[in-house]
Amino acid sequence: MESGIAPEDLLPRTTRRATVAAALGVLAAPAVGRAQGAGRPIKIGFVNPRTGPLAAFGEADAFVQEQLARTLAGGIRVAGQLHPVQILARDSQSNPSRAAEVASELILRDKVDLLTATSAPETVNPVADQAEVNEVPCITTNCPWQPYFFGRRGDPAKGFDWTWHFFWGLEDVIAAYTDLWSKAETNKVVGGLFPNDADGNAWGDARTGLPPALAQKGYRLVDTGRFQPFSNDFSAQIAAFKAAEVQIVTGNLTPPDFATFWTQAGQQNFRPKVVSIGKALLFPSAVAALGERGAGLTTEIWWTPHHPFRSSLTNQTAAELCAAYTAATGKPWTQPIGYQHALFEVAVDVLKRSAKLEPEAIIQATRATDLRTVAGPVKWGAGPVKNVARTPLVAGQWRRSGSGALDLVVLANPGASEIPIGGSLELLG
Repeated sequence: MESGIAPEDLLPRTTRRATVAAALGVLAAPAVGRAQGAGRPIKIGFVNPRTGPLAAFGEADAFVQEQLARTLAGGIRVAGQLHPVQILARDSQSNPSRAAEVASELILRDKVDLLTATSAPETVNPVADQAEVNEVPCITTNCPWQPYFFGRRGDPAKGFDWTWHFFWGLEDVIAAYTDLWSKAETNKVVGGLFPNDADGNAWGDARTGLPPALAQKGYRLVDTGRFQPFSNDFSAQIAAFKAAEVQIVTGNLTPPDFATFWTQAGQQNFRPKVVSIGKALLFPSAVAALGERGAGLTTEIWWTPHHPFRSSLTNQTAAELCAAYTAATGKPWTQPIGYQHALFEVAVDVLKRSAKLEPEAIIQATRATDLRTVAGPVKWGAGPVKNVARTPLVAGQWRRSGSGALDLVVLANPGASEIPIGGSLELLG
């Protein structure tokens, strides 16, 4: 099947106008707005961390948004009328207060038709809360559904009215990690690293997090309690792990926090057999920053070039999208590319199916979403709770390729057999 856009269009050809627009946080299709009979511009707000400790989540934003601006240059039809599309991008600065502030501005000042956000509860939750309070449709991703839903005090019996989310959940990461760990001989003693933030509290929750699930699977979790994000001393955790003979370490940390822990673990001669960490080990840049000790670490995998999905907007496969990113930037692919792209696939699909450009109509179209995206199928209504659609998750290991570059290899795919396994687990030295 041929790609939906020409190969030459996969490389950015940023004009001065596009450069200025991107600097202002607006990517638009101005030609459509001048067309006779065209409707008013559709405004999509987008909030994501471009700076701060979570900046690796936003590394591919410029590429994704520029490609979308070209793809949507002809506008989209809503209820039979052609409309130009503007994407108003704002940096959350990895700060929940800033995320709420820019979301409020997009809603109240810019009057966006649809609000979107990605990348951990620090951004996703405050943006969604602003949308819910102001009754503006909102679609989010790149955050496990439990921190998103329960972190916002969601009631499974009621859900939310205006905010919708798609991603995997802790049940998926537990299944992927334990399947991965089962491929090696260990004593099944796991050290938990859970920061005092939305992610850490969800992962370490005694009822809905890792503790009961790991116990059910025969693992003993050593949980030293919540630590404050951006800690500079993990000696207490390391001492507790050594005393308990921990052979597996897991948790969900920012890249700076894990780098501090892993450096101190080496200095204090703590050498687990397996380290499986969420958030911090998702990105090539963050793992490369660890030097030689980055190879062999394991993590959950949301998306790779090997995922067998295709974009509903551009018709690119996952592999083609990754190749386009590398050609445009000179950088290796990174997991958020697929979900940032899929977020706009869903947003555009929802808008195209809306009976009119009004909040209630957009919400009705959102509820009825059933779309295959480059990140996998997105369909609300099947649970696990109202407002959440689950997507597939696998797990794998960072390996050095023949050229010396780091590559993320899928090693465990429970519940996602369509995503191929690329090797066997290698224990840390």
